Amino acid sequence: MYYDALKTFVTLAEVKNFTKTAEILRMSQPSVSLHIKNLEKELQTKLFIRSPKFLKITPTGEILYDRAKQMITIYEQTIQDILEHHNSIKGELKIGASFTIGEYILPALLLDLQRDYPELELQVVIGNTEEIVQSVRMYEVDIGLIEGQTNEKELSVHAFMEDELYIVSSPNHMLAQRAEVTIADLQNQAWVTREVGSGTGEYLNHVFRTNGLKVQSLLTISSNQGIKETLINGMGLSLLSRSVIERDVQHQNLSILKMQNHTFKRTLSYVYSPIMADKKNVKTFISALNKKWPNDIKSS
Repeated sequence: MYYDALKTFVTLAEVKNFTKTAEILRMSQPSVSLHIKNLEKELQTKLFIRSPKFLKITPTGEILYDRAKQMITIYEQTIQDILEHHNSIKGELKIGASFTIGEYILPALLLDLQRDYPELELQVVIGNTEEIVQSVRMYEVDIGLIEGQTNEKELSVHAFMEDELYIVSSPNHMLAQRAEVTIADLQNQAWVTREVGSGTGEYLNHVFRTNGLKVQSLLTISSNQGIKETLINGMGLSLLSRSVIERDVQHQNLSILKMQNHTFKRTLSYVYSPIMADKKNVKTFISALNKKWPNDIKSS
């Protein structure tokens, strides 16, 4: 087996179309077919079920798909390591970040990296925590930054920052007028939350469960900005990171509820595959991350 054949196989498995695969890889369609045929011959198994209407990967094809992603990553990393055997930091670094981190925390670090390593090409993918963990697992990004939890045992997870969240509303909300708000005051309120797979959304669900809160209504929006705009227009309460609401609170567009004896804190973490541990650009990023936030708790 060799790189071009595996790259062709992975692309075909993802787009499920020979013509599109040929276009993406800039090769002829017969070349795509030949690569697949050679792989099937070498492995002595059918990798795809073909019909005029659909293309479906077989169970043995699924096994190869996961392994092929790893082999391609190792090969490409090896090429980059050889090219970068001297001390300069350059080439690509693909960073995955959950929404809160990617939109409000990561930009300051990106500025430092661009200043210190001008030859480093940074690519940032933003999604919810579940999506970023999946991207790390499938080697679609080199390292991920998440605000939720992950049970992926094959990944290495390290805390880099403590994040505090606040219950917020429009300044005109009845609870925003109070000098102090209790957990009991939060019963039967309208809430706006993030989607399934979001670390922030999961944390709010945890608050509901641990405090026995009943919800009058629940609106789900897959955007921090969308949630803020909804609150500003007078719709209910939400739980958001300090970094997300800081500017809006300063401009008096949102109000923080003054909770009695309650704080909401969580740990933000970086996550990567062990295969990436020795990658020079990943090491550089982790070093810059820890330098940017040196006083926060670091744990594995």
